Amino acid sequence: MTNKQRTDLIERHIREHKYADLHSLAELYSGSLSTVRRALDALEARGVIRRHHGGASLIATDALTQEHDFVGRIQRQADQKYAIAALIAEQVQPGTTVILDGGTTTYAVARLLAEKRVQVITNSLPVASLFGEVGNAETIVTGGSILGRLGTLVGPLCEASFDEIHADVAILGGTGITESGVWNNNALVIAIQRKMIAAADRTLFALDATKFGRKALSLAAPFGRGMTIVTDTRPAPPVVHAIVSAGATLTLAGR
Repeated sequence: MTNKQRTDLIERHIREHKYADLHSLAELYSGSLSTVRRALDALEARGVIRRHHGGASLIATDALTQEHDFVGRIQRQADQKYAIAALIAEQVQPGTTVILDGGTTTYAVARLLAEKRVQVITNSLPVASLFGEVGNAETIVTGGSILGRLGTLVGPLCEASFDEIHADVAILGGTGITESGVWNNNALVIAIQRKMIAAADRTLFALDATKFGRKALSLAAPFGRGMTIVTDTRPAPPVVHAIVSAGATLTLAGR
């Protein structure tokens, strides 16, 4: 197989599946990791994909798909996400069992946890790929069906995985936060997040200020005891009141 043929096959694969990790591409198309990296470099130069740690994602070309473009979303509010992630990572001690979902701020947390000796349970392929290549964490990946550009596993198999486990903490993301609680825009993701919350002793929601006042498809989680909202800016007074009244905790990064 020539390099041109391999690059064309990799492009076709990513266009079909929206996301691919480096090792899978090397196995599928009989190439070394360095050969696959060069193919991805060529596709990125053409504007077809975005490279990220451990793989690549198809670049979104319209507003709807951009909302579900994992790598594109990582690049938004990067400084705020890092500040939130750093505060959360400080609270995770070695030996902790951690559930991580497919949120982009959650991925920022994962990067900071990579060198800690923790046990990670995730339905996120980008998170699993990160821990597979670097770090000391034992990583458990759920079953399920892949949800497009998010690289997230969902569905009955994924839900069943969380019925059988226990974790010290779940670290989750969301689309919006109002006085009612945390919202998300995909019913499959919401179902998994509810299972994650039930499986963990406590839950940390990582939400930057762009999520304030936003409702989405459905309420993923009302505020309650055992829940902490970690953000970079103080929300509006009604939201703060709702958090405190429900027995949840509000923590501000950089304060």
